[in-house]
Amino acid sequence: MKNILIIGATGQIGSELTMKLRKEYPAGNVVCGYIKGAEPKGALLESGPAEEVDITSPQMIADAVEKYNIDTIYNLAALLSAVAESRPQLAWKIGVGGLYNCLEVSREKGCALFTPSSIGSFGETTPHIKTPQDTIQRPDTIYGVTKVTGEMLSDYYARRFGVDTRSVRFPGLISYVAPPGGGTTDYAVDIYYSAVKGEKFKCPLKPGTFMDMMYMPDALRAAVEIMEADPSRLKHRNSFNIASMSFDPEIISAKIKEYVPGFEMEYELDPLRQAIADSWPDSLDDTCAREEWDWKPQYDLDSMTEDMLKNLRIKFGIAEPAMA
Repeated sequence: MKNILIIGATGQIGSELTMKLRKEYPAGNVVCGYIKGAEPKGALLESGPAEEVDITSPQMIADAVEKYNIDTIYNLAALLSAVAESRPQLAWKIGVGGLYNCLEVSREKGCALFTPSSIGSFGETTPHIKTPQDTIQRPDTIYGVTKVTGEMLSDYYARRFGVDTRSVRFPGLISYVAPPGGGTTDYAVDIYYSAVKGEKFKCPLKPGTFMDMMYMPDALRAAVEIMEADPSRLKHRNSFNIASMSFDPEIISAKIKEYVPGFEMEYELDPLRQAIADSWPDSLDDTCAREEWDWKPQYDLDSMTEDMLKNLRIKFGIAEPAMA
């Protein structure tokens, strides 16, 4: 990667990935692609170039690629799972139509392309424990349908046209930087916010709802490392299972109580989010990622919880409670 365009750079993943890449590569070579109404601010704007790039406009993508001599595109534009269910037509337009635009520009301009997939690409008929890399994918949500379509379309462009497409299937992502954006796994972000603010957390999922989760620093590393990987080692491309930790609401609540003894949680179930969560895997088998590009997470639930609470207290100017 020499010159990088990140589409959706002001979103939940994009804002953090842009800053990470600007630390690892010359900042002027990492372009923050945004849409009108979601302009970059602060360090995201000041640390490097920014360009309006609407993923539904192939001309805007092509213009940015030419202007900045882009060789690698990170396509992070998407509606998250619960939001997508309320706007399925838009979810398809962005998730599949937008990807097609990126693939065509990549084919014409010789760019490598990263487009994340998700645990949402699996469905109720998928094995839920240690979900294999290669298995049945019949999701029940439009979010999942767009992700499976994206995986297949990206693999097609790699085989048919030689486009260097690569991807990972993200678990639920947990971060203290960007606020939650309407994902099914976002309860695992909200719960830390409540704990730091001294609020009782209302959990939208029932006990025993296990899902794969990952701390954002690991997810960002995966997005960079897969694009830096030796292509001759890759037997898969779109998309690799990556895993870090799996827990249900009771487990994460108990872990937070180790650091915030007064923390309380009650259940206020959201039927939509519960139905989506029930259709997703409890845990993923990421053997292929480990073997083909040396993937390995650095955070577990304990180290993530300690880091999340510390950084959220800093973010909100809340003093760490005195030890008893």
